[in-house]
Amino acid sequence: MTVPPRLVATVAAVALLRRLVQRNGPLMMHQSGGCCDGSAPMCYPDGDFVVGDRDVLLGVLDLRLEAHQVRSDAPSGGDAVPVWISGAQFETWRHTCLVLDVVPGRGSGFSVESPEGVRFLSRGRAFTADEPARLDTTRPLVGREWESGARPDASDVPTIVTEAAEACPVPRAAGVSDSGEGG
Repeated sequence: MTVPPRLVATVAAVALLRRLVQRNGPLMMHQSGGCCDGSAPMCYPDGDFVVGDRDVLLGVLDLRLEAHQVRSDAPSGGDAVPVWISGAQFETWRHTCLVLDVVPGRGSGFSVESPEGVRFLSRGRAFTADEPARLDTTRPLVGREWESGARPDASDVPTIVTEAAEACPVPRAAGVSDSGEGG
């Protein structure tokens, strides 16, 4: 029984992270819970953001991968980008897979992609009726465990997809064809 990923990233998000690693060194991300910049994925040089004891690790992105590739060894250094969410926000989003994407526009001044003219964006896909039972077989790592040296299993790598719609399909309105016209 496969466990569905809690995190999926688009090829565009991974490509941007690769460029940012070249300029900034190893990175980490945290799904912001609000305040000044709203709820947005924030990207920091690894160690510049203090992960809370109860923050939840959604996954570690493997920047060595392309869309739909799988590796058996865990990423490390600049190839590994841990993605976190606050414990309280995780409880609210527990029923969704976070889909990390990139869109045009200026991001937060605190996030390292802000000068790039693009920003990271979180999309969400609600888990299907059977996925929560499979997710309940595993417990995600929290910040205090990470700090103690615990790491996710190497096979628990988030999926990389070509486009966000692959992981987070947009429902079509009734009576709308592929061309966007009624009918």
